[in-house]
Amino acid sequence: MKDLTNRRFAWLIVEKRAANKDGRVAWTCRCDCGCEIVAKAKDLVAGRQTSCGCQWKKRGVEQLHYIDGTCIEMLESKTVRSNSHSGVTGVYHDKKSNKWRAEIMMQGKRHYLGRFDTMAEAENARVRAKTELFTAFAALHLA
Repeated sequence: MKDLTNRRFAWLIVEKRAANKDGRVAWTCRCDCGCEIVAKAKDLVAGRQTSCGCQWKKRGVEQLHYIDGTCIEMLESKTVRSNSHSGVTGVYHDKKSNKWRAEIMMQGKRHYLGRFDTMAEAENARVRAKTELFTAFAALHLA
């Protein structure tokens, strides 16, 4: 374990070692805005944790909220990744089988939905799964 004390990572300065977070080495950091956070060492070093969240707010993005590993704001997101070949989130073309694969991420787990002959079938499977999984999640956590 490297000592990160007094090192700067973007807007964060590491102050002291903190209790492990999710079984990983963690550090207490002070953000340039004055907030204190606990961040995993691997996230600091990899550049995934660069502020307390204040920099997202400055860019017009509100703080993201997670429940059981699921980002609430992403449930409503309509954004499709720029490198998507299908134009549909969670639908991919498998060149080996020449079929369309559908999957969905929920609570940190990838749910495989199957392979389909057409993109439309894969998209329908993804829409059904999203409705079922997200409706059950919302009923449990957002009621």
